[in-house]
Amino acid sequence: MNIRFLPKKNVTASIWSGGLTYEYTIYPKTASYADRDFVFRISSATIDEVPSEFTKFKGYYRYLVMLDNSLHIEINKEKKVYEKYEIMEFNSDDEVTSYTKGIDFNWMISEKIPHHKLEITNGNQNCDAQILLLFSLQTTVITINEKHYSLEPYDLLVIENQEKENVILDFSTECLFGMLDF
Repeated sequence: MNIRFLPKKNVTASIWSGGLTYEYTIYPKTASYADRDFVFRISSATIDEVPSEFTKFKGYYRYLVMLDNSLHIEINKEKKVYEKYEIMEFNSDDEVTSYTKGIDFNWMISEKIPHHKLEITNGNQNCDAQILLLFSLQTTVITINEKHYSLEPYDLLVIENQEKENVILDFSTECLFGMLDF
């Protein structure tokens, strides 16, 4: 099992049409965002322009969570509102226009991957998924198989668990918790 700690302070920004994007990780490491050949990508972005068009990615599924306020959007011409921390799920080639400024969490997954889930949790979890992601919403301590990790807001832990061992997790506060199996 490989555990990677990716603190927000170490993530560099790049520009997208509506603001800045901060790529935490792309999998596999040899994949390229520009080539659109990744299995998954985890990022956070600022939405600075209103309205702003979300970048389309044919062949990807997407989870998006607003980290600082609600999100007023239009998906394929249908208006929707998502509250802070409410998980939005959509196909990444949908037409999405945001009418809200803010900061979001993004998880894009290849449509070739059949099993994935994102939820907010603050309790114990037992899981044997091949990839686990833990994204802190505030200062928190996450215990993984009795080892403690202190995270600041918007820090990320990625667990690569190719052997599908049972992983015991405990969260001191609410976190985003994602699971993926190939």
